[in-house]
Amino acid sequence: MAKIDKSLLDDYGRLLSLDFYRGLTMFLLIAEGAALWYAINVSYFEGSIISVIGQQFHHHPWNGLRFWDLVQPFFMFIVGVAMPISLGKRWARGDSWNKTFKHVLFRSFMLLLLGVMIQSTYAGRISFHFWNVLAQLSFTYLVAFLIMRKSWKFQISFSIGLILLTELLYRFFWVDGFTQPFTPDKNFGAWMDLILMGQLSGGHWVAINALPTAAHTIWGVIAGQLLITNKFEVSEKLKKLLLFGVGLTLLGYLMDPFVTPIIKRISTSSFTIVSGGWCLLALAGSFYLFDVKKKYISTGRFFAIVGMNPLFIYLFSEFGAVDWLYDFVDVFTSDILGIVSIPGAWINVITASIVLGLMWYITYFLYKRKIFISI
Repeated sequence: MAKIDKSLLDDYGRLLSLDFYRGLTMFLLIAEGAALWYAINVSYFEGSIISVIGQQFHHHPWNGLRFWDLVQPFFMFIVGVAMPISLGKRWARGDSWNKTFKHVLFRSFMLLLLGVMIQSTYAGRISFHFWNVLAQLSFTYLVAFLIMRKSWKFQISFSIGLILLTELLYRFFWVDGFTQPFTPDKNFGAWMDLILMGQLSGGHWVAINALPTAAHTIWGVIAGQLLITNKFEVSEKLKKLLLFGVGLTLLGYLMDPFVTPIIKRISTSSFTIVSGGWCLLALAGSFYLFDVKKKYISTGRFFAIVGMNPLFIYLFSEFGAVDWLYDFVDVFTSDILGIVSIPGAWINVITASIVLGLMWYITYFLYKRKIFISI
């Protein structure tokens, strides 16, 4: 595989754009764990700009697209972008495909196991449910690896095939009670959940989402291969990212009223396409600012620190450690700020912000000691 252009590396020998992109995504996710998005989306702020912003950090109830609907696609896409770089290093040092495949299989299994463990923690019992992002990623990561040595044309065709297959299954599924493709709990995805897990998700999520959203990880691989190739100048790389990003975004939005509604909860074809376009545009913007122009480096580094330990901080948040941290901080903020009669809604915002800052500092502590948790 082609080597990374040394001029694109920062002083730490990394692609700052990728670390920033990953770090910003993780920062937004752990902000949810710190309860910040819930704190700003309460009735106290209704009608204000804070409420408008807060709404964007909650999933759309069904047909439509909010910013928060893009975070999981970002996460799965970023994993794909990193694959040509991380796996390329393994192949460059002489690892065989078979050895790398065993590593990928182990990693996929661990992602699935962690996803099931997180879901079990929520349920209060062992629960083999596959709605969690890590469980979904275990599938998309493996699929993307199996075809990443194919041509980009093959990879794109394969990803389109996955999207079309899902579209057809939803539209032409014949089992009574599940023939309404875009109605909650009345579609193919819901039927599959009953077969696989014996129950439906309370939020209308479906496990089969892993099939179409594998396209996000595959497109991430293609984008990562584009970034490290020696075949194109930097300007050409940016043009390609922007061209495909804008094209997919427009196509997805146009599909919504005329072909297939944008529904994140069942990952319709239009949602997969439009969110994939936003993934590419976000990568293009990050790449331009931090690797090409090398601007706002301190801002990029702030988020990149989180992006260097994504698995640790995600599990820290999901397994409940952040709840203990919130309760600890809340003891002081509620008592101290309550004395000066600050409204409870603002106290919650301040508490969540302090918890988020402490979570960032934990990743900074690990970063300074070169401790990076991975599987």
